Amino acid sequence: MHARKSNAPAAAISRLSGHDGGVQISARGDYAVRASLELAATYPATVSAQALADAQRLPRKFLEAILADLRRSGIVHAVRGAEGGYTLTQPPHEITIGMVLRAVDGPLAGVRGHRPEQTSYEGTAVHLPQVWVAVRAAVRSVVDEISLAEVVTGEMPAQISELTKGPDAWQPR
Repeated sequence: MHARKSNAPAAAISRLSGHDGGVQISARGDYAVRASLELAATYPATVSAQALADAQRLPRKFLEAILADLRRSGIVHAVRGAEGGYTLTQPPHEITIGMVLRAVDGPLAGVRGHRPEQTSYEGTAVHLPQVWVAVRAAVRSVVDEISLAEVVTGEMPAQISELTKGPDAWQPR
């Protein structure tokens, strides 16, 4: 056995992230957050899908499908007409990154298509659901604690800043 540096839930994200598996943010989720940040930066103005796509270099057709999900979830409002486009339904400080991700991808952490608390194992893996629930809690402790406004301004909450200061936070593994 090796010693652990920290047992804090947020540290689990750092340990589980990586290009070869672990916590993944889908292209849909990434694009949704980026478009939402553009809307946050111009709030309460209405911005066209084309302008959002251009600003973040996103494929417009794919972005339109994502904006439809954000509209159905109540995060954005669509305005029709020549001056139409999209705007946030709430001020940017009231919308978290987690809200945006859930709107387009559903629950934040799943295990083979199930919620972590719905998993069940036998034998030596009987306690594994606790680990999966902790992973979900760790992800929530980041994405549900940071608003669009904070990302736009770069004024990150202390816990987010702390997580990025670790010696290996920016290193893939």
